[in-house]
Amino acid sequence: MSTTPTISRFPSDVYADRLARAARATQAAGLDGLVITPGPDLQYLLGATASSLERLTALVVPADGSDAVVIVPRLELASLGPSAVAELGMPVRDWTDGDDPYRLVAAAVGVGSGRIAVADAMPALHVIPLADRFGRMPILATAVLRELRMVKDPAEVAALRRAGDAIDRVHARMAELLQVGRTERDVAALIAAAIVAEGHEAADFVIVGSGPNGADPHHEVSDRVVEAGDIVVIDIGGAVTPGYYSDSTRTYAMGDPAPDIADTIAVLERAQQAARDAVRPGVTAAAVDAAARDVLVAAGLGDAFVHRTGHGIGLSVHEEPYVVAGNDTPLVPGMAFSIEPGVYFPGRWGARIEDIVVVTDDGADALNRRPRGLTVLG
Repeated sequence: MSTTPTISRFPSDVYADRLARAARATQAAGLDGLVITPGPDLQYLLGATASSLERLTALVVPADGSDAVVIVPRLELASLGPSAVAELGMPVRDWTDGDDPYRLVAAAVGVGSGRIAVADAMPALHVIPLADRFGRMPILATAVLRELRMVKDPAEVAALRRAGDAIDRVHARMAELLQVGRTERDVAALIAAAIVAEGHEAADFVIVGSGPNGADPHHEVSDRVVEAGDIVVIDIGGAVTPGYYSDSTRTYAMGDPAPDIADTIAVLERAQQAARDAVRPGVTAAAVDAAARDVLVAAGLGDAFVHRTGHGIGLSVHEEPYVVAGNDTPLVPGMAFSIEPGVYFPGRWGARIEDIVVVTDDGADALNRRPRGLTVLG
């Protein structure tokens, strides 16, 4: 079952502006049109959370400036109700079983070279018929939409801020939720309920990595019982209206930690601070990654940091820009991403500290405000 929440949306003029910019970007890329099936891109462009399985639902944005069109199975017309389609007066081309929806896409795109871009998550069962109809394989829409979605407008930043505040309230309750004697699975269930209670539409992910499980960055939950002396990684998030995500990690100690563990986590906290301090317009994503990594390497912990420093966030939990070595994308105000260095010692323990930050005119605004150092519980 999908965890995508049912959400409201922004005013219709927001989507009108996004559609106009998407059309211009499509034309600038030398394409004839953009074909977007349900997913984060459609949500961004129309505020629509329609579904698309074997029957094609798609937004078609022609590059020539003609009207964008929505193609939808007649039996799923109601799914467009919460979107901005009606307010925008957008043409809707419905179809029934036995019709060829790919012909409708081609008609909406119009005459051209047959070069279209499609949503990254479009199923192959739609990509192949479109390739047959246009006589060439589509490209991914990332090249067209990445600049639009990477830079958040003030309304998007406000939504991300609400998400950050909500997930901070969950971390503030961790002494109540994370206790010795409970299994990771039991703790996760309590956290998931708290995520919803504190303002999210749903709990999208809950990682409870206790003791040796904390050394697996993508551990979720298990039936392991949380023990006294454990170091526990809690990485949690979900979406708030209208669909923007939180994502925050803190590390907890179930009792006073050994001095070497406390010292290591203090270095990790300095690395996370160095990365946050490095964020400002014009700096590359790679440079932010290096700022965290350099601190850990200097302390002899470079080999324990096994992943990138961060990822963009918005209508998807993971999106561009990625804060990783080799990404020379310069930061600009409005970009939002995580800063989450971690250290992992297989078979023993792990730790991670994660905030969402938004690039401002002169630095970074951290959307998570909970203490970043090791928090001792019990």
